Amino acid sequence: MKNILVIGLGRFGRHLAQKFIELGDEVMVVDRDEEAVQAMMNTVTFAQIGDCKKEEVLRSLGVNNFDICFVCIGEDFQSSLEITDLLKSLGAKYVVSKAGRDIHAKFLLKNGADEIVYPEKDLAEKVAVKFSSNHLIDYFALSKDVALYEIYVPSDWQGKSINHLNVRTKYHLNILAVRKRNGDLTANPGPDYVFGEREQMVVLGTQAHVRKFIK
Repeated sequence: MKNILVIGLGRFGRHLAQKFIELGDEVMVVDRDEEAVQAMMNTVTFAQIGDCKKEEVLRSLGVNNFDICFVCIGEDFQSSLEITDLLKSLGAKYVVSKAGRDIHAKFLLKNGADEIVYPEKDLAEKVAVKFSSNHLIDYFALSKDVALYEIYVPSDWQGKSINHLNVRTKYHLNILAVRKRNGDLTANPGPDYVFGEREQMVVLGTQAHVRKFIK
């Protein structure tokens, strides 16, 4: 369990706080909008109204006691920058700041952010990749070139083994897991694994190879 501080209760901040709660973490949320804070009172561990651009407000939160502090202010870049800087000066262990543009990320990193997130950009890229193919279920980029993909097993693979299909050599894919029709998951299937009807698989590969495979 981690102690999480979320500053800013826009859409991203709200969803982030709710997910951490679902994962069993303790979450404090802070926003200067009383209505936004009131709406989260019964969801999170602690909720407080306050302007985090003011040092005394942040100091009263004891920011050094949180494992991660999230600055989720997207529209007011100056406020995000000031709060990020104040958090680090007050001893915050790890600060993650939201950015909408690369130039903003650059300044946030210079002013103390340990990590930057681009919620809108990341979601847009994921949606575009998913809907550009009829066979892709989900994907997670590990780098610019390599990603994990959850895809449907081709119908012509049914009844054939991984070894028989020569998947790694022919398609340049590493199969990490296979989900059967009934939902059962087989992790790290061996070369003798035989594909059944309407199965799904998680594969690791370069985006170029996977995109070529699922087109």
